[in-house]
Amino acid sequence: MKHLLGTRGLPRDAAIALLDIAEDMAAVQEREVKKLPTLRGKTVVNLFFEDSTRTRISFEAAAKRLSADVITFSAKGSSVSKGESLKDTAQTLQAMGADGVVIRHQASGAPQTLATSGWIDAGVVNAGDGTHEHPTQALLDAFTIRRRLHGADSRGRDLDGIRVVIVGDVLHSRVARSNVWLLSTLGAEVELVAPPTLVPVELSAWPARATYDLDAALANAPDVVMMLRIQAERMHAAFFPNTREYSRTWGLDDARFHRLPPSTMVMHPGPMNRGLEIAARAADSAQSTVREQVANGVSVRMAALYLLLSGDRGGLS
Repeated sequence: MKHLLGTRGLPRDAAIALLDIAEDMAAVQEREVKKLPTLRGKTVVNLFFEDSTRTRISFEAAAKRLSADVITFSAKGSSVSKGESLKDTAQTLQAMGADGVVIRHQASGAPQTLATSGWIDAGVVNAGDGTHEHPTQALLDAFTIRRRLHGADSRGRDLDGIRVVIVGDVLHSRVARSNVWLLSTLGAEVELVAPPTLVPVELSAWPARATYDLDAALANAPDVVMMLRIQAERMHAAFFPNTREYSRTWGLDDARFHRLPPSTMVMHPGPMNRGLEIAARAADSAQSTVREQVANGVSVRMAALYLLLSGDRGGLS
């Protein structure tokens, strides 16, 4: 197995093994010298067809801290913007000797195509494809939850019995999809809360239940509340009356945040629309894991690249 394309179908043992390796990588980040020689001589290409400064920098830092050579390829201003196909780009990377490709693409399924087409021999990591999946975001979220619950001695632990409420633009969110599959695999109970227009039409195969009432969902004292960004760039119709109405009904405002138990974690994949899906008080509180998620992202992505490119690939597919 040489690819990480999604969390759907990712075996529980493989997910826990990756999170455990991420603990080792996190320990490296606390050292004075934050580099390992593990991927020396390997070349990792960041292939981004969509803008994402946060994810791109995180993967770049992860690869460099494993001593890999990193090439960052942005579609804007490149031959891709002039009409070059994914196949042509892949064959160029193959000729350059890429060992790993981290790809973000606006089309759902593009990483799968790259991984299975035979165009390239490199291991492929999905850094977000359309409205499909974003597996490393879900893994870093699970890593963050596990660390908050158990500390750095969380190796081998799952999330059995944890209740997670995911709120917002589920329809367009690859983060929500990857989290639903991974968190449920790790034993968590997942509830989705969104306006009816932002819930996918077919949820029968999802290991989660969907509701429309945020106050009712929060009344049951969830362990985690994960707020999603409103993805206006993917919306080509009016999915809710206006931002004020959305914030009043589905936002984590000051009043809702105040009613949460002090132990409830508040998560957001970023970037945040403060005042829309989440209030500043909630985002900046001690219950917020937003900054930890960013820091943990590097450790988790180091673990993923290590598993894919070092020869020890576990159960990744």
